[in-house]
Parts: sequence; C-alpha cells; structure tokens
Amino acid sequence: MSKYDKVVLKLLNRDSIITYQEIKYLLGKLGYKVTQKGKTSGSRVAFINHENKHIIRLHKPHPGNELKDYVKREIVSELKDKKLI
Repeated sequence: MSKYDKVVLKLLNRDSIITYQEIKYLLGKLGYKVTQKGKTSGSRVAFINHENKHIIRLHKPHPGNELKDYVKREIVSELKDKKLI
C-alpha cells in the first residue's frame, strides 16, 4: 500500500488522527497548491486546484499538529463532492 493510499484511509477513518502535513501531502497529490495571502492571514491557508477551480480553506492546527474532527469531515465532504476520493 502506498503512502497516498495510507493517508486516504486515515482521512476516511473517523477514529484516526491526521496531521496537517498529511493533508498537505494528500491535497498536493490531488493537484492542490497551498497559498497563504498577506501578513494578516495568520494560520488561515487555502488549497487551490487550478485545474478544476476548487478551493479548500482551513486553519493550520495550533499549538498541536492534528486536525480537528470537523475539519477532517469538511475535507472528506469537499473531496467526495469533487469525486477525488
């Protein structure tokens, strides 16, 4: 099983913990580029897929590195809507 497959399974498993780096890796593999606009954006980031003109926005987790469950659910929903997972 590839790293990509493992991260997808982790994202889809409600009981698993997924890190910001794993989401960044996964979205990168799906064609998304990360952007953080301006000095005042703080921990807000946007992942943009220019091919299908889709944007996923989220806050980088802090002080830890683990995404909140609601963020994980939103990402799953967005990716399923676009039929990427």
